[in-house]
Amino acid sequence: MAAKKKILVAKLGLDIHWRGAVMVSRFLRDAGMEVVYLGNSFPEEIVDAALQEGAAVIGLSTLCGNHLTLGPKVVQLLKEKGASDVAVFIGGTIPPEDIPRLKAAGLTEVFPPESPLDQILACVNGICGG
Repeated sequence: MAAKKKILVAKLGLDIHWRGAVMVSRFLRDAGMEVVYLGNSFPEEIVDAALQEGAAVIGLSTLCGNHLTLGPKVVQLLKEKGASDVAVFIGGTIPPEDIPRLKAAGLTEVFPPESPLDQILACVNGICGG
């Protein structure tokens, strides 16, 4: 039996909006993945938890405008800790003009509001090889 893919989902910073992160977490869990839902966390906490859990993917949720600073910080910390193979995607209220900057900073994918859950699943399956 193959091991489940492990994804860590966190709300980036002090964002109080929880619905999207919980929906994505449940959807990925129902699709057969092991999901660790961290809730509100800052980049250092997110990276530490992902490494402790052995997560292959980190999913970030933000609706408060911190995506250009805290999102890339997660990627930077992963590199510093020798874990650049852990993929990071982000979803939330992200202006289209910010998407190229986030991808250039090393985030694997960006999901704006109303992104179909199937797109997120396809992204995670692509990252995890399955």
